[in-house]
Amino acid sequence: MRVAALIVRSMRPKQWVKNVFVLAPLVFGRRLTEPEALTASLLALVSFCLLAGALYLVNDVFDAGQDRLHPEKRRRPVASGALPVPFALAGAAVAALMAAAIAFRLGPGFVTIAGAYAVLTAAYSALLKRVVILDVMTIAAGFVLRVVGGAAAIQVEASHWLIICSFVLALYLGFSKRRQELLRAEENAGLQRPVLGQYSVRLLEQINLVLMGVAVVCYMLYAVAPETIARFGTDKLLYGAGFVFYGLMRYLLILERPGSEENPSDLLLADKPLVASVIGWGLYNVAVIYWDSLRSAAERWFAGGR
Repeated sequence: MRVAALIVRSMRPKQWVKNVFVLAPLVFGRRLTEPEALTASLLALVSFCLLAGALYLVNDVFDAGQDRLHPEKRRRPVASGALPVPFALAGAAVAALMAAAIAFRLGPGFVTIAGAYAVLTAAYSALLKRVVILDVMTIAAGFVLRVVGGAAAIQVEASHWLIICSFVLALYLGFSKRRQELLRAEENAGLQRPVLGQYSVRLLEQINLVLMGVAVVCYMLYAVAPETIARFGTDKLLYGAGFVFYGLMRYLLILERPGSEENPSDLLLADKPLVASVIGWGLYNVAVIYWDSLRSAAERWFAGGR
């Protein structure tokens, strides 16, 4: 049981919040009220979580030496020696097989995307994480594949705007993480993660300010694009930009706090106003996109009550 707990811990369940990008096509593809589409999207989410967990385990095995130089990562089960390498690799194999089994159930399109995600992540771990700028772009591409995978699972086409917005947001989060890593590593930055030696805090702050503006503008352009208005029959998605702007600004505020966590997922889950802004944005979009369905359901409920 202890080994199983260590394996699950190494699969980083907290990081699985990133996989909610898989659900974006379900909402924006207007399939949220369809049970079959909802089931397929949730299965896709589980598949990506298991696949990501397997890749985390493999990555921990290969990065154990560098992780031991990090003040927090050295406590990871593999780096600390609590989880033997053979057990870590066995856990990764089981998780990968479970992810593959679910993927094949969702069809060849999803299998292709999941496979591309696995190859991209492996390439990142082996080489691309050492290439400045491209390291974060690779991470952002992984978020895009989550979105495209979610679309493939329910057999809808992910819009270009959805892909662009996801990519820019992921870049923003990725460069934010690099900034935090650089601040915390100080003189050991190059040893803990070689690519950090090629960044500077000032550069990363400038990049993030640019990306924050681009993210808001992209979202607003998407909301008022003719194809968006034609699909949803309204331009009211535009007002959801308020949640987006607040969330991005709130995130910057948190980054300036002393001792803030490195990982975007930890920051998101730990800050209640930030969580509230994300939930508020989600609820607002659901209300706008599914207004007719919600109104019809309410009318049927009240009619039944009478």
